[in-house]
Amino acid sequence: MYIHLSILNLLTVWVMMAQLQQGGPDEKEKTTALKDLLSRIDLDELMKKDEPPLEFPDTLEGFEYIFNEKGQLRHIKTGEPFVFNYREDLHRWNQKRYEALGEIITKYVYELLQKECHLKKVTLPVDATESEPKSFIFMSEDALTNPDKMLVLIHGNGVVRAGQWARRLIINEDLDSGTQIPYIKRAIEEGYGVIVLNPNENYIEVEKTKAQVQLSSDSSDEPAEKRERKDKIQKETKKRRDFYEKYRNPQKEKETMQMYIRDNGSPEEHAIYVWDHFISQSAAENVFFVAHSYGGLAFVELMIQREAEVKNKVTAVALTDSVHNVWHQEVGKTIREWMREKCCNWVSSSEPLDTSVESMLPDCPRVSAGTERHELTSWKSFPSIFKFFSEAVEAKNSSVKPTPTRRSNRIKYEEL
Repeated sequence: MYIHLSILNLLTVWVMMAQLQQGGPDEKEKTTALKDLLSRIDLDELMKKDEPPLEFPDTLEGFEYIFNEKGQLRHIKTGEPFVFNYREDLHRWNQKRYEALGEIITKYVYELLQKECHLKKVTLPVDATESEPKSFIFMSEDALTNPDKMLVLIHGNGVVRAGQWARRLIINEDLDSGTQIPYIKRAIEEGYGVIVLNPNENYIEVEKTKAQVQLSSDSSDEPAEKRERKDKIQKETKKRRDFYEKYRNPQKEKETMQMYIRDNGSPEEHAIYVWDHFISQSAAENVFFVAHSYGGLAFVELMIQREAEVKNKVTAVALTDSVHNVWHQEVGKTIREWMREKCCNWVSSSEPLDTSVESMLPDCPRVSAGTERHELTSWKSFPSIFKFFSEAVEAKNSSVKPTPTRRSNRIKYEEL
């Protein structure tokens, strides 16, 4: 155990105090004595001894990890996979360490997109001033000029950023399964232009000034008399709360505020913005989307807001375990009909890859991604998705409508 015995003793003292406060005069005297004892203890110093500083390396080498030739994250000295529980019984510290590594992984993937995939980084908004918050996307050099086809990639919600499907897969499995790089490389090999969206980069965090912190703490509209009465009632429990908070969070982190990026303050806004300023203006005759999880919801919202444009330009959409919902998003009949014809959702399932999966929603066909793990659906369905796209082009060119059927448990296409 990493927790000092003194911490456990202090917790015991608090329990004793709670019990004594329910007793008579003698017990109250003991409570006063215990409070006096606790007031002599420097809790800040005591807690700092229990949790190491929240200071971590800013490079993979600093963490003593590297990606090997198979794209697997391994310890430089031992060759072992990443270990989350680096410090026993310090979950918060371990989590912060994991998050710090995740930020390095994000920058590492950005570098791979530029160096290995030869994509360029494009700033958003396109007319951003020097001082305002900014985001970015990645594009191939021919993304807007390729007259044939374009691939657009949208990841899900959470900590992932452009070029990633799942941070957990990158750290615990490999780069192929956790990043969009295999999609990008294959798309370029097959003559696609590529745009990689960054829908979770919605704001920047800046540290609050002392004035802002004070304003937020004094912002209550309650009358002064009511606030004083409430403070008096809570006075007896305040020290106990403070003690718990110092134990849970001994190293108080800086207070920050979020400054949202203009016209890109949510995944849905971001998708619409990139459509308006890039995809809709591209030369590509056939645009294809791969949208994972919440990315599917963002695409459906794009359909709702730009229905005619999307129908005119998009040839097929591959969803991977999408969380969209045509009822909650109030998707109209014409969009639902288009989705049944142009979209397919590879969902997490124990069934073999491409096996039809029943759905209660009247939107698009659902087939198995060949895995029960949500985060793996994009990787496992990778070969089927490119086959789906190529057959969609063939169907478009020969006036054949793609219709998923149950025959041989594979996606088939029937002539009209």
